[in-house]
Amino acid sequence: MPELPEVETTRRGIASHVLNNKIINVIIRDRRLRWPVATVLEHTLCNESFCRLERRAKYLLFHTDLGCMILHLGMSGSLRIVPATTKPEKHDHVDIIFKSGHCLRFHDPRRFGSIHWTRKNPLHHPLLRELGPEPLDDELHGEYLYARSRKRTLAIKNFIMNSRIVVGIGNIYASEALFHAGIRPQRQAGKISRQRYDNLAVAIKNILQQALDSGGTTLRDFVDGEGKPGYFRQKLQVYGRDGESCYYCGDTVCQSRLGQRATYFCPVCQT
Repeated sequence: MPELPEVETTRRGIASHVLNNKIINVIIRDRRLRWPVATVLEHTLCNESFCRLERRAKYLLFHTDLGCMILHLGMSGSLRIVPATTKPEKHDHVDIIFKSGHCLRFHDPRRFGSIHWTRKNPLHHPLLRELGPEPLDDELHGEYLYARSRKRTLAIKNFIMNSRIVVGIGNIYASEALFHAGIRPQRQAGKISRQRYDNLAVAIKNILQQALDSGGTTLRDFVDGEGKPGYFRQKLQVYGRDGESCYYCGDTVCQSRLGQRATYFCPVCQT
C-alpha cells in the first residue's frame, strides 16, 4: 500500500505536468472504486485547470477555481503521466487529459482507491476533518505523543498507525521507526515514558524523511508519477527481514501479528 512518502513522491512527480494546464477531457472507464466516482467530475473538470496540488495524510488535493478533487491511491493505486494517445491497460480506470497532450492516468487493480469532488474546503471533508497532525510538522513531538497515549492499552505500533493520532505512518514505517527508537511494537502505548516518546518522534521524522529523499519504498507495485520505483526498500532494517540477522546486534529478526498486520522487530534491540 502506498504510504505517506510514496504519496508525496507522486505529488512531486506529477505537479509540473498537471498544474496550470487546461483540462480538455476526463474519461472514467470504471466508477466502481472504494466509493463510486462522482458523476459530476467529467463535466466539472473540463476546461478547468489545477491551480494547486497538495497532500494531506495519504490524500492528494487537486485544487481548481471551482472546488477540489480529493484522490486516495488505496491499496494498489498509482498515478502516471503518459501521452494522451497511450492505449489504456486493464485497471486504468480514470484519465484526465490536458491541452499539453499529457494524460494523468489513475491505475488501481484492487479498486480500493477513491476520487471525490467538493466545492467546500477539502480539509472539512468527512474523510479529512478528524485527521491528526502531519508527522514531519512541528506539531508532532514527544510531548504530544506522550499526552495522547496516557491510559491507552493498545500496542504502540497500532497507536502510531492511528490516523487520528498522527497521519501517514503505515505498516512499513511504523516497524522501522519503532526499531530505530528501540521500542518493541507490542508494548502498551500508555506505559511508555516521555523520553522514549521523544526518541520515537525523532525516529518517525528521520525514517519518513529518508524515505522521501529516496523516492519511496518499492513494495509490490508502487511507482512514482513517471513510472520510476522508490528505493527506500534497500535501507529497511527490520521490515520483511524475519529470520535474518539484525544489522546491529546479530540476533534474529522476528515477525508477529498485530491488528492483522505483519510486525517485524529485533527482540534484543527493542524492549
